[in-house]
Amino acid sequence: MTKISYITEEGLQKLKVELENLVGVERPAISKLIAEARDKGDLSENAEYEAAKEAQGMLEMKIARLKDAIGSSRIIDGSKLDTERIQILNKIKIRNTKNNSTMEYTIVSDSEADLKKGKIAVSTPIARGLIGKKVGDHVEIQVPSGVIPFEIIEISR
Repeated sequence: MTKISYITEEGLQKLKVELENLVGVERPAISKLIAEARDKGDLSENAEYEAAKEAQGMLEMKIARLKDAIGSSRIIDGSKLDTERIQILNKIKIRNTKNNSTMEYTIVSDSEADLKKGKIAVSTPIARGLIGKKVGDHVEIQVPSGVIPFEIIEISR
């Protein structure tokens, strides 16, 4: 059974564009490489042919994964989300009470995560520890480097 993934319209569009590129551009390019390598003669000792076939296998696996991700995605309308408690697509402002630093993140699906843009995946330890909490709550979240105490300052869309 496929796990349902909640995603924004923008995130789904990005996955579809990537799939179109893989199917329409990358796949024909690899097929051409295989044909060129095949034309060079003996396939049993042809490293180019083997490399092209391996690249084709990796590409097909990536295409299958993307198709599965698109098929199991459900679009979330961020404008209808509640900001009473933290959930996916909420923008949150938290303060590390140990060192007093403040951070802002948007909790997104795994496929949309981009830490440079302040988007953390819902499956990360921090996001999992914050889901369901509300403004003013103090939480201690277990991360690979230890336990970090946070205070939730703000929840928005």
